[in-house]
Amino acid sequence: MSAHCAKYKSSIIKTRKLVIACATVIEEMLPLMPSDVEHRILDFGLHTNPSKLRQALQDAIDASCSQFETIILGYGLCSQGVIGLHATGCTLVVPRVDDCIAIFLGSSSAHRHQSRFEPGTYYLTKGWIEVGDSPFSEYERMVASRGQKHADRITRLMLNNYRRLALINTGQYALEYYRDYAQRTAKQFGLKYEEIEGSTTLVKKMLNGPWDDGFIVVKPGYSIRFEDFYPNS
Repeated sequence: MSAHCAKYKSSIIKTRKLVIACATVIEEMLPLMPSDVEHRILDFGLHTNPSKLRQALQDAIDASCSQFETIILGYGLCSQGVIGLHATGCTLVVPRVDDCIAIFLGSSSAHRHQSRFEPGTYYLTKGWIEVGDSPFSEYERMVASRGQKHADRITRLMLNNYRRLALINTGQYALEYYRDYAQRTAKQFGLKYEEIEGSTTLVKKMLNGPWDDGFIVVKPGYSIRFEDFYPNS
């Protein structure tokens, strides 16, 4: 554990909350963010390497834990990128979900329902579209650098297991631009387009509580464990 976290001044009463989230999740949190809650944004591209994601999160926690009573992580299990995270001087809170899709849909059960209904689904939100870190945005970069034939072949391989492109509508922003993008993208890559109603339920609870069984609450000195995500298994 970072030594400087243990050296915070005991005379300072820490009541504030900090959110650390990736660029896609923060888009859904900002419209609901209480004025007394601060936030830090991490690069979405860290998801491609869970070890780098874990280190970036731990660094952000270490740099902030002396200033806040609670740090809320806008992440799920995320390929085990949060496993082992810890803080000495504050409490960590993380939703008990596999990834951010459940956050956008409002619960793990809603995510499981969609997975059973249509397992081969690629999901989009405002954040994902704007961050531009998807096979669809990568296609345009490959066309520019390697040509359309190469881009078509690689993208077909990347999307081989997908049949549906679903835009999650959480009701947080005007959807026309993002709907148009998603519909054009689905048509371009031969995917069925659907619009799914999302939910702000989980985001609101992340920010305001209560942190019930749907959350992992890690007290100072303890670490996030894999089994915390599946307590009944």
